[in-house]
Amino acid sequence: MMGYTAPIGNRFWELRSKHGRDKLFATPELMWEAASEYFEWCVDNPLIEIDFVGKDATQVEKPKMRPFTMQGLCGYLDCNVNYFNQFAESLKGKEDKISRDFSLILTRIRETVYNQKFSGAAAGFLNANIIARDLGLIDKVQSDTTARNYNIPLTKEEAREIDKSLESEF
Repeated sequence: MMGYTAPIGNRFWELRSKHGRDKLFATPELMWEAASEYFEWCVDNPLIEIDFVGKDATQVEKPKMRPFTMQGLCGYLDCNVNYFNQFAESLKGKEDKISRDFSLILTRIRETVYNQKFSGAAAGFLNANIIARDLGLIDKVQSDTTARNYNIPLTKEEAREIDKSLESEF
């Protein structure tokens, strides 16, 4: 054995000097600074698309906007999204200054990620369909697909009204 004995009852976990994970950041300012470093890294390291142009098919590299993601940020911060969400949840209802400040920073981080993705998709730099799904912006179209065939002839006016209503849905 390495020089230490087991506590009574074989309770090895008591040898730890502390329990649980510390906060990743001592202050909200340090958290924002680290998040800003991630955002800068994304801007400074765009994704590269390889394309071939011209009659000679010359290979070119096209830089593409790298979206900010919570998964990427959490990887950079050495945590996971679940830890980040649990930390945010633990701050709810707390009125002390540090909790309020951390809450503000977490909100600013999430809003920065959201805004960058939304703006990038709106400008055509990011795939709008993928970003819309990620941000929860998908329009949900409900239509009644029940087919009814009563074999009753329609007047021309009724047929035009049906056509107009179908066009307005799509």
